[in-house]
Amino acid sequence: MIEVETSGDVTVVRLAHGKVNALDLELCQEITATAREVDAGPAGAVVLTGSGRAFSAGVDLERVVSGGADYVEAFLPALSEAFRAVFDLGKPVVAAINGHAIAGGCVLAAACDHRVMAGGTIGVPELLVGVPFPAAALEIMEYALGPVGARRAILDGRNHAAAEALARGFVDEVTAPETLLERAMAVAGRLAAAIPADAFRHTKRQLHADAAGRLAAEPATARLWRTAAADGRIRAFMDRTVAARRNHPASDIGQPGAR
Repeated sequence: MIEVETSGDVTVVRLAHGKVNALDLELCQEITATAREVDAGPAGAVVLTGSGRAFSAGVDLERVVSGGADYVEAFLPALSEAFRAVFDLGKPVVAAINGHAIAGGCVLAAACDHRVMAGGTIGVPELLVGVPFPAAALEIMEYALGPVGARRAILDGRNHAAAEALARGFVDEVTAPETLLERAMAVAGRLAAAIPADAFRHTKRQLHADAAGRLAAEPATARLWRTAAADGRIRAFMDRTVAARRNHPASDIGQPGAR
């Protein structure tokens, strides 16, 4: 589900869950546990990446629809906790975006301190699915893109290829697929070497203070997700995207939770 490998002072955390690393309850719990373990461990920095053709294609919508209200009740807190575990990790965290980073996958990338992209698309189409953002996701996207950029990204809902993603601030740099991991590890290693660990952790906490202070329980979000799982809107979105992929095969998995 998650592969962890350390090279020198950098720990690489690789999502390896199904074809597109779709976020389900078990993967979210594993992300949280791994982030906390790495944070407490000896490595100076972290690289978060995916496997196969995706960084993460977002929430596993099939599980949401099939699991219904009970699954949503367990899943949404685990999803928010996974986002926060990456966002709050006190060491330098670099996202190596190897492929599509959609919806929750985009939020995971945005939770990192630096983002390097090599392929695929990135964006936050949650509202197009018919569901609201958890509070943690909203705060992370606003932190990464600023209030105006986050508002535009969230309401627009489009996914962006690398060049446009760079121009819009979703990522910090673009590189070739064959140099992605090397480049991400170099950035992570430089941050770990250049900035004392205690100073980095303290400064990161200061930078995140406003977002952390606004994060609170949001019962309406869970209620709307339960409604969307039951009233057919998520299934309708999934049917539309399947039809779109049939008509445009090159788009492949450019929507959240595609399998």
